[in-house]
Amino acid sequence: MQTPLRIIYFGTPDFAVASLNILVKNDYDVVAVVTAPDKPAGRGQKLKQTAVKVYAEEKGLKVLQPEKLKSKEFIQQLKDLNANLQIVVAFRMLPKVVWNMTEIGTFNLHGSLLPQYRGAAPINWAVINGEKETGVTTFFLKHQIDTGQVIFQEKIAIGENDNAGKIHDELMEVGAGLVLKTVKAIEADSYPKIEQSELLKEEPKHAPKIFKDTCRIDWSISLNEIHNHIRGLSPYPAAWTELNTGDKTLVLKIFETGKEVEEHNKPIGEIIIEDRELKIAVAHGYINIITLQLAGKKRMLTKDFLLGFKVEESISVK
Repeated sequence: MQTPLRIIYFGTPDFAVASLNILVKNDYDVVAVVTAPDKPAGRGQKLKQTAVKVYAEEKGLKVLQPEKLKSKEFIQQLKDLNANLQIVVAFRMLPKVVWNMTEIGTFNLHGSLLPQYRGAAPINWAVINGEKETGVTTFFLKHQIDTGQVIFQEKIAIGENDNAGKIHDELMEVGAGLVLKTVKAIEADSYPKIEQSELLKEEPKHAPKIFKDTCRIDWSISLNEIHNHIRGLSPYPAAWTELNTGDKTLVLKIFETGKEVEEHNKPIGEIIIEDRELKIAVAHGYINIITLQLAGKKRMLTKDFLLGFKVEESISVK
């Protein structure tokens, strides 16, 4: 027997638009969309709408933008909608009074194969740690973050040179399909509820929020670890280092690299420039810089950067 669904959808960035779009295209009754309030952005500090709000308003969906998720006014708005299912995709943590409100419950789409990579940045950390695969999980919310019963999962491969941006885009599409699969199963009242302890095959790795210090490159670690660190933070927030030119120190973001395995005697962090290529000496090889960005400048190919970069003495990173 199918259950008529009345859905409240919670989401904010582009990642959440794909899942909302697939629900709308399949004619599900999305009675409201909850997203973050408009925020000032850019030089003019004009109010910027979230990607989810822009999409929802284009489709004529009701939009709620609460400042406080526990406010009496917002809670009453949710109750008045008389929904029986809530879906969360890339939204902030919900209080129990919200996620426990509906009859069926609230499920979340998470960008990892839970119980691995619970936390705020699962895509980044999977790439940083050199994983060969990752995926998406739908699961029911409970009090402890990212620990609820798993409904469905789907895997994707991570290539040796894939960056977080590429994996983000793949998971966004795969995740939308998984949200639809989950909603259809709930509608048919036929779906699993798997405890995460049953899926745990090794010690779980975590995916904490990424800060500026997380993004600083440690040139003393291995060739593969440096390569993975850079691609795991590309294109955002981007790995960075300090470029020491002798008379001044510049902040340099690095977005794309290649690896060159070779034994050498050069100091760790020394920069070698030849044939419009720039590489950095690390243990057992070199990191070839393909795209970069100096603070205050545009992102560019290294070969273009070197056209306007004057090298007076030996330079290095630290």
